[in-house]
Amino acid sequence: MKDKNTIRQEIMARRKALTPLQQDEMSLAIANQLLRCDIWKGMYYHLFLTISQKGEVDTHPVLDILHGRDKKIVLPKANFKLGSLCHFLLEENTRIVTSQFGIPEPEHGQEIAPDILDVVFVPLLAYDKMGMRLGYGKGFYDRFLALCSKNCQKIGLSFFEPESCLIPSEPWDLALDLVVTPNAVHRF
Repeated sequence: MKDKNTIRQEIMARRKALTPLQQDEMSLAIANQLLRCDIWKGMYYHLFLTISQKGEVDTHPVLDILHGRDKKIVLPKANFKLGSLCHFLLEENTRIVTSQFGIPEPEHGQEIAPDILDVVFVPLLAYDKMGMRLGYGKGFYDRFLALCSKNCQKIGLSFFEPESCLIPSEPWDLALDLVVTPNAVHRF
C-alpha cells in the first residue's frame, strides 16, 4: 500500500504532465458526463472554484450548467486559522477574490449552512475503488462533509481513473457517492 504523500506526488506529476488544452478538453468532458447523472433534482449545489496552479479540474463548465439549470450555487471560503470552510451563496454581486493561498473564493456574502446542501462537488487528488478520496491533507473537506446531511450527494471530479491500491483512510473519512472522470461515472 502506498502512503498518502507518495500518491499525492504521483498525481501532482500526472496533472503537471497534462497540457492546458488537455485539461480544458478533459474538464469539458467531465461536465458532459455530469449531464448524464441523476443529480439535478436538488436546489443547493456546492462547487469549489479551480486552483489553476494546482492543475485542478476546471469547474467553470459545471458552473455554467448550474446557472443554466437555475440552481442555487454555494461557494466555499477557507479559514486556515480554524481549518474550516464557510459557504456563501453565489449572487450577482458576489466578488470573487484570490486568497493568499491562491484559492479563488467569495469575498463575503449570504452564508449557507452545510446541512441544506443537496450536492457537493468535491476537489480531490486521487480516489480508490471504494470511493475514498485523497485531498491536499488539511482536512477542510473531511470536516465540512461531516456537517452535510446524510442525503447530500458527494461527487468527486477527477481527470484520472481510481487508484489501483486502496487509499489509506481514517475513521472520520467519508466515501464519495460518485466520481466523474472524462470517460466514466464511478458509483460507490
